Amino acid sequence: MAERGRAPGESDRAPRERDRAPKQDRSRATRQRLLEAAVACLAEHGWAGSTVAVVAERAGVSRGAAQHHFPTREDLFTAAVEYVAEERSTALRALFPGGPADRLAAVAALVDLYTGPLFRAALHLWVAASNEDQLRTRVTELEARVGRETHRIAVDLLGADESRPGVRETVQGLLDMARGLGLANLLTDDTARRDRVVAQWADLLEQTLG
Repeated sequence: MAERGRAPGESDRAPRERDRAPKQDRSRATRQRLLEAAVACLAEHGWAGSTVAVVAERAGVSRGAAQHHFPTREDLFTAAVEYVAEERSTALRALFPGGPADRLAAVAALVDLYTGPLFRAALHLWVAASNEDQLRTRVTELEARVGRETHRIAVDLLGADESRPGVRETVQGLLDMARGLGLANLLTDDTARRDRVVAQWADLLEQTLG
């Protein structure tokens, strides 16, 4: 006999639904730990030293759990760089919720995109992709999408009007310059020179963008 006031099967269904939610939460948490660990490993050890087993150990999960979420090494690392790129884009937009920012602050924030662990990890991924055909296609597609998003963020933060001749190229030039500063920072702390370059670019943008 069913319990009074409860439809047949309801007493069984409710616990199953309650159990499913925590399981999904644990799965999401495991996936995020793996992604963050993959980026950290790639930035610190490069592609050759960043195996699935190394990442799983750093994330505190079994290798089997890692492969459940990411069947191949390429799946894991392209997803990791994509994940952190999206997180950085969100954080960058959150710095200036009111829209266009002070040009110096905006340039500094954009340059910071290319001087942290994400850029180091992405660089190792690019080098690996240059020698692996399967990885190259996936990384090229990812970088194209991330590049478009970064360009849109830059246009918004700078208050740039790309309908004016040369403005789009100026914004892209800023991002190319920022990538170069990121490369220079890989070997030595380039903070002092970078600050001077950022200040100069902010002045140039004021003159060019109006």
